[in-house]
Amino acid sequence: MSRLTDAFAYAKNENRAAFVAYLCAGDPDFDASLTACRTLISARVDVLELGAPFSDPLADGIANQLAAQRALAAGMTTARVFDLAKRIRVSTAVPLVLYTYYNLVFAHGIEAYVRTAKAAGIDALLVLDLPPEEADELLTACRSHEIGMVFIVAPTTPPARIAKICATATSFIYYVSREGVTGARDQLAAGIPAAVAQIKQHTNLPVVVGFGLSTRAQVAEVAAHADGVVVGSALVNIVKANLADRTQLITQLMAQATDLAAGTRRS
Repeated sequence: MSRLTDAFAYAKNENRAAFVAYLCAGDPDFDASLTACRTLISARVDVLELGAPFSDPLADGIANQLAAQRALAAGMTTARVFDLAKRIRVSTAVPLVLYTYYNLVFAHGIEAYVRTAKAAGIDALLVLDLPPEEADELLTACRSHEIGMVFIVAPTTPPARIAKICATATSFIYYVSREGVTGARDQLAAGIPAAVAQIKQHTNLPVVVGFGLSTRAQVAEVAAHADGVVVGSALVNIVKANLADRTQLITQLMAQATDLAAGTRRS
């Protein structure tokens, strides 16, 4: 978890929000995914969020659903997701957050999943469909292996439950800025500054904001209030648009990530 702590502290010291970039592990195949992840790291993302491809990704919009389908069709499994993380970890200290679903954790065995994640260099788990009230066994395993846990706060989360979520999380709080699923949007959701301020009343952990952010202007608007900004679908769409041209994939990912990262700087 120290890598995550250091990443947020480094960004804060530079008077900016941390840039958290999401890609689906194994999209469109193992080798291209490794290249894409290394490209984002070269673009100086602060945190890399790896999505574990899943057949029923209920929190994901169409871009991430299709990415998961491409990855699964290319042979990605839980074991290969961890292999990908290992390959990324050998050449970087950038924190890795594994975005996953509880079925994948449970099917593997909770203790075994966390132990393998730790060995692969994962710093924290974000289990989309696991509420803190049901997370005791996973939290125990994570504490044992010194892996962080990220939990989600939604626009509809009542204040009392925000306090519960904040008391349970150990890495950062992920505020999903709109109801529904992931996906790039033309406009930001309303109420982000107030929501971040409310969450911060209950925790000293960093608060990051995601779901729907896709442009440098949107990143800049959120970065004025949050400790971190998550962009996923806008990057996943670049992978989709360049399935047959790896050179263009690298070029466009680098350009987009660099542009988005520039928006994290506060005036």
